[in-house]
Amino acid sequence: MQILEIPYKLDGLNEYTAECRGNKYGGGKCKKKNEHIILACIKNSKLRQIQGSYSVHFKWYEKTARRDKDNVAFAKKFILDALQEAHITKGDDNRYLMGFTDTFIYGQGQKVIVEIEE
Repeated sequence: MQILEIPYKLDGLNEYTAECRGNKYGGGKCKKKNEHIILACIKNSKLRQIQGSYSVHFKWYEKTARRDKDNVAFAKKFILDALQEAHITKGDDNRYLMGFTDTFIYGQGQKVIVEIEE
């Protein structure tokens, strides 16, 4: 199992939607900003390339329970795309990504732990 820690609060669906409504380039800008953060974390990690299929467990640490779980977990799109861009995974389609799970932990800071199992 490989572990990636992202010690930041990533944008959720509400923030992404607001950016999309702001202007036609807002969604792309939001995605790029989040992926840039994640790619920096990948660069500083010891992740190795995954050759075949994999599963992912996301642990979402939130300071409070104010954001809905589906809103928070939307950021998995940014994470999975960044893993592919960094050539850690070959893709996030059904040939490679076997599935994912989410766990939410409240009151212990703001971060995401991504556990990747080949």
